[in-house]
Amino acid sequence: MYLYLSEGPRTLYLVTSSQDERHGCPARTLVFRAAQDSSSQAVVEFLPKSEVDLSNAVRLTSRIVKGCLGLISIAGDMFLAVIISATELGNSRPSSPISEAVCQIHDVGFYCLTSSLWDDVSDPTASPGFGDQGDAYMRDYNASGSATPAPEHPCQSLRKLISTGTFYYAADPQWDLSSRLQRRLARTEPWDPSVFDERFVWNEYIAKSLLDFRERLDSHERAELDRCQFIVLAIQGHVGICTLALPVPPTNGSPAVATLSLISRLGWKRAGTRFNTRGVDDDGNCANFVETETVFSTDQHCYSYVQVRGSVPLFWEQQGLQTFGQRIQITRPQASQPAFDRHFAALVEEYGAVHAINLLGTKENEAALTTAYNRHMKSAQHALGDTIGLTSFDFHAAVRIGGHESVFREVRRLENIVGNLDRFGFAMADASTNDIITEQKGVFRTNCLDCLDRTNFVQDILSRTALEQFLMHVRREWIHSNSLWSNHGELWAENGDALSRIYAGTGALNTSFTRSGKRTLAGVLSDATKSVSRAYINNFQDKGKQAAIDMFVGNLSTQRQVTIFDPIHDSVRAALERRLPEYSTTKQCTIFAGTWNLNGRPPSSESLLPWLFPRPNTPEPDMLVLGFQEIVPLTAQQIVQTDPEKKRVWESKILDTLDRRPGKKSSYILLRSHQLVGTALLILVKKELTAVIRNVEATSHKTGLRGMSGNKGAVGIRLDYHDTSFCFLTAHFAAGHTNVVERNADYRTIVNGLHFLKGKTIDSHQNIIWLGDTNYRIDLDNDRVRNLALLDDFDALLAADQLKRAMDERAVFESYQEGPLLFRPTYKYDLGTDNYDTSEKLRIPAWTDRVLFKGNDLDLAVYSRADLRGSDHRPVFAIFRAEIRIVDHVKQAVLSKLLLESVTSTAPGEKLDEKLASLTFTADEPELPLPSSDDGAWWDDPDHPNGIVIPLSSRSATHGRGTNPFDSSSESSLSSSPSSSEEELYHALQAPITPAQPTTTRRPAPPPPIRAAKSASEPELT
Repeated sequence: MYLYLSEGPRTLYLVTSSQDERHGCPARTLVFRAAQDSSSQAVVEFLPKSEVDLSNAVRLTSRIVKGCLGLISIAGDMFLAVIISATELGNSRPSSPISEAVCQIHDVGFYCLTSSLWDDVSDPTASPGFGDQGDAYMRDYNASGSATPAPEHPCQSLRKLISTGTFYYAADPQWDLSSRLQRRLARTEPWDPSVFDERFVWNEYIAKSLLDFRERLDSHERAELDRCQFIVLAIQGHVGICTLALPVPPTNGSPAVATLSLISRLGWKRAGTRFNTRGVDDDGNCANFVETETVFSTDQHCYSYVQVRGSVPLFWEQQGLQTFGQRIQITRPQASQPAFDRHFAALVEEYGAVHAINLLGTKENEAALTTAYNRHMKSAQHALGDTIGLTSFDFHAAVRIGGHESVFREVRRLENIVGNLDRFGFAMADASTNDIITEQKGVFRTNCLDCLDRTNFVQDILSRTALEQFLMHVRREWIHSNSLWSNHGELWAENGDALSRIYAGTGALNTSFTRSGKRTLAGVLSDATKSVSRAYINNFQDKGKQAAIDMFVGNLSTQRQVTIFDPIHDSVRAALERRLPEYSTTKQCTIFAGTWNLNGRPPSSESLLPWLFPRPNTPEPDMLVLGFQEIVPLTAQQIVQTDPEKKRVWESKILDTLDRRPGKKSSYILLRSHQLVGTALLILVKKELTAVIRNVEATSHKTGLRGMSGNKGAVGIRLDYHDTSFCFLTAHFAAGHTNVVERNADYRTIVNGLHFLKGKTIDSHQNIIWLGDTNYRIDLDNDRVRNLALLDDFDALLAADQLKRAMDERAVFESYQEGPLLFRPTYKYDLGTDNYDTSEKLRIPAWTDRVLFKGNDLDLAVYSRADLRGSDHRPVFAIFRAEIRIVDHVKQAVLSKLLLESVTSTAPGEKLDEKLASLTFTADEPELPLPSSDDGAWWDDPDHPNGIVIPLSSRSATHGRGTNPFDSSSESSLSSSPSSSEEELYHALQAPITPAQPTTTRRPAPPPPIRAAKSASEPELT
């Protein structure tokens, strides 16, 4: 197929070639253009080739386009991603009735729908490759002809990512590369390209709009679209295929031809690079999760054996500069069990049973992970029983004692491994009928620290052992075939290299032994070189790659997914937003937020209860958010290398206080903590809430010495409580009475520079609470401040408060609120007394310690201070009542279906186009065209000859109109008040909406602008 561009309006055409048509592909064109004034909505049409006029179109690339990966919106522009270079690796299962050939992607192109800035039709044959500096469409030339730097293409990082040779797709549209053989053959419904294993399809985010467009076509058009293979679904990982001749008993003298394939599918749901993505997320998705399938195919049988690998499914990370001694932090040691259970429950549901093999060693860091792994596994077994298990095998210890050869022997002797190999079995199918003969009933889940070198080594052993078991049943003599095991070892070595390059940037270690069965000096030197390269790449290059990955899979919070113009579904989406209370509920929770500058002091014998539980007769908070400043003394040594022990001591003191409190009604656990030199943030929650709090992330940002020092700065932790997001921040701003400008700058630096994963910022959240030592002072003389404080004349003090003035001037904390300051200034006291500073400096008392908040769900109940004397500051606290939204996704789906049916059903004599016009447009907008009629269409208007008028989705559909098409009548079962019980509402949603004598018809979106007939001057497509 070929790609063309025309202007007026700017339109891209993906057109089948004559060669495609000779191979049975219908002559069709997929047309793309941006919706009016939108960088995230496209208009797409699937048209007969004969109806498209390409006489004025320009061919964007002379290369044959292999297919379309999807549409993506980046930096205010929309791009079409197409494959422009790929090679076929071979047929992974020649005995299959349908070709199961695999193609490897080498290059992709991103062509803009909204701007000509990124066009380059002067040299469309340039091939970039990964990091190629000769990329033609990435450069520009000035009038004199000399090369001048051009702005980098917004999709350059994506192009590099996808063009590394680690992405693959099915050459024939009628087989699903994302699913293992057993899963494919078990499907009973007719083949459908929209059915795939969504864990492994990497371009699902950018292809979703096209897949939705495909679903809206009628069955005939959908079949033709599939035959054209315009839409391509790609996996990342590795595919290796080799064909070999194996001896058979003498019959006609011909050997048996067998195909051995290895397919590794990397999961995208927790995708990332080595030090940026570790452990598990709250949904149970693990970093570096890979399903690897060994397929052995002959003309009689087809064998499949599946294994998985993945990071240790706990919350852990490695921060800072990483070299060869990994510094591991288990970030949520007391709150990992729900995510751990979700991970293994999902594996059991998918594969039947799971036995984990943990290859971590006895070093301090790895031993801590192993201990936590074992503890969580024992807890999970209470729910999942003997469907899960764990075997620990110290790989490095075995190599030190007996070399790599001993690992091969010892793994095959482990009782749990041998027993589960027999118990799980393998999948086998009849090659001629595709009937499943035996099924694989479980998988091994192998991990080391990175799930690369040690993991690949052991998975190779398990794959060989399982294949030997299969051969014992079909061709015992093939077990002794050197060529078979030589090819098997080579495939696994290449697999290890490929997966390691994706995650760590270099090839795998130990592959020399995997290939040859021997450990050589060259292999040792190669491994040393790879280790050094990994350290450099992981520390200095992976952040850019991580950003590209997040952009590709749609993880950036600032991204808008491209949608295809469809007034029906747009109307339904808008109606769903308005009817949120019908498929969601709310509940109240209490949040305690406290801040305290500790002046570098350790905990004293003084009780923390007056601060943590200041109102004994009120309900216990669901969540405690505690911010500390100067948790360590701000010395040069602490700034360079902070001692984490001080934070641990305070964590223990707080947990002990909570555990020993009188009248204890519930238990608290430390959900997450994070530290930046002296600034630390702790979040504790009731134990029973850990299952409904997800996506917990921590980050920090320095502001000291212009961002180079952590003596000043902020720490942030964000989370989702059910379907409501929170961001908590503790900060320490610049000191000094007159340094207001510096403090304002600190605030702006934090707001602009503090980011969480996937592009989330502070303002990405629904509810935000700042708590910290802001260091804003009171602009009055010392004696006056002290006298007013003793008189509790807070109004006079507040009038001179620097923070209040800065907020009034909108210099900081714009749109934030603060409770009334009805307590004395919290700084600065003589230690252990109630006396303001009597030292030589005689600092002016001030409200340096503050709590500010923003969010419609937050209601401040208490704002005060506690009179603890363990520091020169007094701790401050605020108690909030918050409304938590809980979305019932089942009810949401039911309501969405009912609304869609209500919109698309038409009464006798009613036209769908007219109904859509009445739903979408309003009468008080004079610039919009009249609705369509039998005599004319609204898009066929002299004033709009080249485009479609598209309404803004945010526009209200109720301007002066008597009825809302989505509001039910008083007799409808859907009109029950929000106070109806959940059971009543659920049954009401299931009841059909019955319009007057409906005749349900579904039609596509309104047609495109005028299309001229194909002219004789159209270029020939070959």
